[in-house]
Amino acid sequence: MKAVVIEEPNEVVVKEVPDPTPKPGEAVVKVEACGICGTDIHVLRGEFEPTRYPIIPGHEFCGEVVELGDGVTNLRVGEFVAVDPSLYDGTCVQCRAGRFNLCENWNGIGVGRTNGACAELVAVPATNAFRIPDGIPRHWGTLVEPLSCAVHGLDLVDAEVGREWLIYGAGTMGLMLAQCAKDAGASHIDMVELNPKRHDLARRLAADRVAISAGELDRSRGWDVVIDATGVVAAIEDGLKHVARGGTFLVFGVAKADAVAHFSPFRVYNDEIKIIGSMAVLHSFERALSLFAKGVIDSESMITNRFPLDEYSSAIDAFLSGAGLKVQVFA
Repeated sequence: MKAVVIEEPNEVVVKEVPDPTPKPGEAVVKVEACGICGTDIHVLRGEFEPTRYPIIPGHEFCGEVVELGDGVTNLRVGEFVAVDPSLYDGTCVQCRAGRFNLCENWNGIGVGRTNGACAELVAVPATNAFRIPDGIPRHWGTLVEPLSCAVHGLDLVDAEVGREWLIYGAGTMGLMLAQCAKDAGASHIDMVELNPKRHDLARRLAADRVAISAGELDRSRGWDVVIDATGVVAAIEDGLKHVARGGTFLVFGVAKADAVAHFSPFRVYNDEIKIIGSMAVLHSFERALSLFAKGVIDSESMITNRFPLDEYSSAIDAFLSGAGLKVQVFA
């Protein structure tokens, strides 16, 4: 089969590799499409610690089940599925506590030690595959995985209905978070986005106001919930300054492992600000699929660029340019 292979950091080739064979409990999926996100950039650059090279990238994907390994009972050949890429050992102290995303031996399809879906075929644990309802455009299914990350992040925020939100970044994840927050009962949503070309879409999908800085939004008391969906240190530092007393700050965007942000610990203490992080997916994939099927996010607006596997480097360039939102590759 044809696949994108990252031989080592910053060295990418598209080449023929052996077709995967399903082990017991696995399914082989013929990939319909695979999305690109910021984590893929970290994998490409060698900045994501769990990654082992060479690796086929790609963790946001959907496709048709074409082969089943022994013992699989939850899937049938021909079903169309989205796949949770999370892999964990199930035995460590974190897993025993139900915190599988914090597994001491955490792995992920396309981002850790297991080949991903920037390929014609991919082998996956059958229990990680979830059937997508009929009638939905097939390539939209790549959005379920990032949506499941947003759902997990909002689980941790645990905000009351009617609260006021500020989200940094009107890219795919920021817009997903905003649309979910709106659906969950946020009374007001503001967004900070440096790219003015994204402002109109952000307002159409969820935002009450959009600006290139929080200062332009003129809210001296701050916001109840502030989320960084950029991973940019300057945005994180600025966002922490705009959390209302008793409010919550969610670090959602993926920063570099060695990045350092500065903030006032006295203010965190004095204003009882809660700072939390959100890592990947936890008990949220099926709920994300339900929201996806319900139409909570505008899937058509989310996917703006599609490239064949042979043009993977062009897909990466399109993602980095920020000209669109979700970039996909397909076989």
